[in-house]
Amino acid sequence: MTCSPRELTPSFRGTPPPLPPTTYRSIMSSPGPHSGSSPSSPVRPTTPQSRGSPIPPPPPPRPSSRPKLPPGKPITDLSRSFSPPVSGSPPPFAPLARAESSSSISSVTSHSAASTPTLGKDLNMPSTGCSRGPSPLTMGPQDTLPVAAAFTETINAYFKGADPSKCMVKITGEIVLSFPAGITRHFASHPTQPILTFSISNYNRLEQVLPNPQLLCCESTTNIVETKEFWVNMPNLLSHLKRVAEQKPQATYYNVDMIKYQVSAEGIQSTPLNLALSWRSDATNTDLRIDYKYNTEAMAAPVPLHNIQFLVPVDGGVAKLQAMVPPAIWNPEHRTIQWNISSLSHRSENGGVGALLGRFQMVEGPCKPSQLAVQFSSEGSTLSGCDIQLVGTGYRLSLVKKRFAAGKYLADN
Repeated sequence: MTCSPRELTPSFRGTPPPLPPTTYRSIMSSPGPHSGSSPSSPVRPTTPQSRGSPIPPPPPPRPSSRPKLPPGKPITDLSRSFSPPVSGSPPPFAPLARAESSSSISSVTSHSAASTPTLGKDLNMPSTGCSRGPSPLTMGPQDTLPVAAAFTETINAYFKGADPSKCMVKITGEIVLSFPAGITRHFASHPTQPILTFSISNYNRLEQVLPNPQLLCCESTTNIVETKEFWVNMPNLLSHLKRVAEQKPQATYYNVDMIKYQVSAEGIQSTPLNLALSWRSDATNTDLRIDYKYNTEAMAAPVPLHNIQFLVPVDGGVAKLQAMVPPAIWNPEHRTIQWNISSLSHRSENGGVGALLGRFQMVEGPCKPSQLAVQFSSEGSTLSGCDIQLVGTGYRLSLVKKRFAAGKYLADN
């Protein structure tokens, strides 16, 4: 049975706080570019804005030199909750592979520019070196400008006992583009620039799409398509990058939020880590069992889950820990038990299937069953299967980074 994401909260034991309403964070902390900076354009999809937010300027015209793709998926059902994970920001990216000496991304969760790109070998991409400090952009007339992209997705899930039909799932994500700092000087010396256009594949997997209303344009249609094309309001982008360059003169690249989205989920089949929690308790003893299973079907490409943490509170006055299999960490002050697994994949023991067992001697039993909370992260793949391609000339895609992480990932008895 597939459940709506809106049903997630009421089913929790202990009622976690509700997810915040849908908003689109402003780029950096500065206001958006002034309206009237670009000519009129075709109608674009309506995107929700918070009350009191400035009316975005009209987008630039759609590039006429490129053939139009089939019309895209409408933005519907905007009343549904769309928000970042309640449990806090996902863990930061591991260092990125640096395919271009003038462009990389260190974290798609940051709107500000970073100052020291680092090397990474996890993407199996060639590395040509790492620069520190300002990154000049020296280009000939035939050169293209490097642009990097990053997908970050967060999965919220709730499991009830061992019944897969009661699993509820919500997946959200964002796309960030990264530009080298030298691009501002290049644009200053080349006022006429081609419009940056890109397409998102597997677009039909998305239920909601919220483009940055100040920077992105797209065609508004009611058809569902596998690929959707977006193009950038270049005057607004240049105004934004100039402001960032003035605020961060030593930065080597700038990260800019472009799109937020929600992914169509299919219950437990969409969870990369299946869970089942069970308690047995009497006046003197409590048994806890957590069954877990790595699920390759949830990912576009199977990748390991890293830094998995299983945390469970245990009340009833624990007098003695009689057994913990595998060994776990008991916190007597907070009365919690925590298991840590460094990495899990289909290549792990038993194909990533296992169990965690705890037995406690109680003073004030029986123990009241509590909720399990799990955290993990993964890089190199997404849950949506979406990808990005640049359309037209003038730019090259130097790097694409993909990751997902657990947000509110819970299980009850």
